[in-house]
Amino acid sequence: MSVLTEQTIAVNGIELCVHIAGPEHGQPVWLLHGFPECWHSWREQIPALVAAGYRVFAPEMRGYGQSSAPHEVAAYDVLTLCADIQQAMDHFNQKQVVMVGHDWGAVVAWHLALLEPERVTRLITLSVPFAGRARRPVIEIMRELYADRFNYILYFQEPGVAEPELNADIERTLRLFMQDQDVFLQKKAPNARLFDGVSTPGALPAWCSQADLDVYVQTFAEHGFRGPLNWYRNFERNWQRTECLAGQQVLQPTLFLIGDRDPVGVFEAHTIKRMPDSVPQLEQHVLANCGHWVQNEQAQEVNARMLGFLGRT
Repeated sequence: MSVLTEQTIAVNGIELCVHIAGPEHGQPVWLLHGFPECWHSWREQIPALVAAGYRVFAPEMRGYGQSSAPHEVAAYDVLTLCADIQQAMDHFNQKQVVMVGHDWGAVVAWHLALLEPERVTRLITLSVPFAGRARRPVIEIMRELYADRFNYILYFQEPGVAEPELNADIERTLRLFMQDQDVFLQKKAPNARLFDGVSTPGALPAWCSQADLDVYVQTFAEHGFRGPLNWYRNFERNWQRTECLAGQQVLQPTLFLIGDRDPVGVFEAHTIKRMPDSVPQLEQHVLANCGHWVQNEQAQEVNARMLGFLGRT
């Protein structure tokens, strides 16, 4: 791992902890993590980017780690999350950046590309695609599709329901999320809990050592999962607040990576098919033998794809 410094800065009414590495005058690259992760999920990408001359900024997103974790659900809508990063870019006086995001971090990255067409010059997103603003809130569609069966996003909606299950044993929760057996899209009754019928894996996946897991556990030790779960509770608010972005295309050169075994690829198959209409300068790749934790499971290929894309563009 490259030498990292850590800064906590005041932005958008919160404190944001940012991990920074690389030459002071290198082009800024922001790495936005997803759920349920942390800045450390980019541990394989940071040294590769630094070695290529980039200056890397890996924040602990709102609700995670040492960054602030407001209690209110409305404090986690997508434009507020974007404003955290926009004001952080202001703080570091950044005029042009590369924006990278995985999972929920990809959602923020897509929207930052729309909101900052001059400042975000190139975009790299992992796992979560984009095909423009939906005609109605996605949560409405989910409630119709999963009226008679379990869906983890619906399970996350009511404050105080999922938190006790996920917070009861944080290390076990993270082990369950990271295992190869998918815990998110199981077929079971709509009133089930997330981990009902799921066995705890005996060993960690090859891409996550115990020392790595300890960093993840520490991320959730103080605030638990309330803040991260609040990201999921803003689908309708996100849809309402992004009306001004309806019909806009992502015009920046964009690289999209997804694993061939990522359940998001099944869930978002229609979005992926439509994505070129909304992202005209799109390059996309499906990574073989890869699940959802793309930048960890296939770190070397992700690094090669990222650096190749940045070199070409």
